[in-house]
Amino acid sequence: MPSQRPFRFGVNMFVPGSRREWIAKCRRAEELGFDVVGVADHLEFSAPFPAMVLAAETTERVRLSTFVLNTPFYNPVLLARDVASTDQFVDGRMELGLGAGYVKAEFDTAGIPFPSGGKRVDQLERTVTTLRRLFADPGYQPRPAQPSGPPLLIGGWGDRLLRLAAAHADIIAFTGGWANTAGDVLHLAGIAQTEERVAYVRGLLGDRADAVELNILIQQVIPPAERAAIPDRFEPLPPDAAHSPEELPSVLVGTPTEMAQQLKERRERYGFTYFTVMEYNMESFAPVIAALR
Repeated sequence: MPSQRPFRFGVNMFVPGSRREWIAKCRRAEELGFDVVGVADHLEFSAPFPAMVLAAETTERVRLSTFVLNTPFYNPVLLARDVASTDQFVDGRMELGLGAGYVKAEFDTAGIPFPSGGKRVDQLERTVTTLRRLFADPGYQPRPAQPSGPPLLIGGWGDRLLRLAAAHADIIAFTGGWANTAGDVLHLAGIAQTEERVAYVRGLLGDRADAVELNILIQQVIPPAERAAIPDRFEPLPPDAAHSPEELPSVLVGTPTEMAQQLKERRERYGFTYFTVMEYNMESFAPVIAALR
């Protein structure tokens, strides 16, 4: 059943820079028509919460998102204070994106143990339930601007994480693939894999299916002239998209008009209505937004 939700478009920022550069990027994202400015959470990137507050000061319309926090880095109670304060300071424009973390080297650098995947999901669940409990308490201070706290996005791919997302999230973000623990090799999901993951989530959501927004992270936006090089960028391609890479759910290929049609088809096929691109694709994706509006 195709979703009737309107499209939303986000850009995930991760290139650190000066105050002036950050302000210029956020203003440019809003000018290009993006709905959400996301801030990635990795050790060599800008810290998410101050970046979001500065983005709010320099923009008028876009929502601000952590996309996504490495939740095992954070104490849940201290995180709740940061989230509530940030939501206050951005006038309720915040969305809270959480993930389980996957780059072992970052944990090593921070001196934080790198637990098993199951234990990282356990910690993510403790964090989610702690935030929900604290924000539901009318006496909790500081109060977030949004009554129950910011809308919650949970991003991932595996069964346990998606079960958690189906139980708690307002937005479920599909990564479009999975990375190794070094974080340097991305395996893209094919058509059948993505259909299976979406069907799995929809089965878990039950009556909540129409209330939850589905997001996918677009890994690459590729113009027609570079189509032939796609197999070299992603090796190996999933078998069901090896000869039609424009059908990869997390890749866009072609002219802006062709990419706009691909997004319409993905809304119809999978129910994705919220699409996030990487910072390096912000300008090249902007004509697709224009084509859809």
